[in-house]
Amino acid sequence: MKAVIQRVSQASVQIEGAVKSTINKGLLVLVGIEEADNKEDIDWLTNKIINLRIFNDDSGIMNVSLLDCQGEILVVSQFTLHASTKKGNRPSYIKAARPESAIPLYKQFVTALTDLLGRPVPTGEFGADMQVSLINDGPVTIIIDTKQRD
Repeated sequence: MKAVIQRVSQASVQIEGAVKSTINKGLLVLVGIEEADNKEDIDWLTNKIINLRIFNDDSGIMNVSLLDCQGEILVVSQFTLHASTKKGNRPSYIKAARPESAIPLYKQFVTALTDLLGRPVPTGEFGADMQVSLINDGPVTIIIDTKQRD
């Protein structure tokens, strides 16, 4: 499982011109799922995201977690995070999970974040053509791959 985590002051997702989800201060999480991912990956990644100390404290130092600052999370599925560009100029997405295995894991990921956050987590729509808008705060962008956690 790969995630691109962006600290935002605002983020939203539009589908077919209509706003599906929006947040204010918090994290935009783009998540890519591969066939080898499982519940262990979900548990590790959701705990990491919720506890990342990437918000500023009173001294302006990144030392505060999403939970501490009562921030929001917006989750958007993005299979292209698993693009391989080793050969040629057309990316291969062979490592990205097929929808039949990715959708249940995506739903479990969102549910786990919802449980840890203690309130609903807005999302995009799996497989939809989405337009994502954000105001990156900092900018702060962190990339996490559950297969590289050791």
